[in-house]
Amino acid sequence: MDDVDRKILAELQQDGRLTVTELAARVRLSVSPCHRRLRELERSGAISGYRAVVDPGAVGLTFEALVFVSMRQEDRDTVAEFEKALAGIPHVIDAQRLFGEPDYLLRVATADLAAFQRLYDERLATLPGVQRLTSTLVMKHVVRDRPLPA
Repeated sequence: MDDVDRKILAELQQDGRLTVTELAARVRLSVSPCHRRLRELERSGAISGYRAVVDPGAVGLTFEALVFVSMRQEDRDTVAEFEKALAGIPHVIDAQRLFGEPDYLLRVATADLAAFQRLYDERLATLPGVQRLTSTLVMKHVVRDRPLPA
């Protein structure tokens, strides 16, 4: 990956809907070489997909919480069951497995506090291997969906 590839990635992170012609102009390449580089970035996995960035509030998800999960058991089967069940909960919009304590960090978006409580009690607290859940509410986003540095 060279500087031109990094420029292509930076431009697409700012606006993933650029045409190849627009992208080529911004990175100062002709269309064919730009297109070849773009396809290679996709083929190599440097670009893993394209998507719309949706404002959660615009679709009624105005409540957000971070949930820290400590596991009772961390054997391979329990972790696999937990992660599979977690993947089936649409309101969990981001999840990371961590080293140390806690074991997982979840980002959860719901319509309101009552919906979060139901999700917490009925789904999150019943996940396989969970020992403890600790939550904190998101007051505001200071940095969100920032493009990766070049």
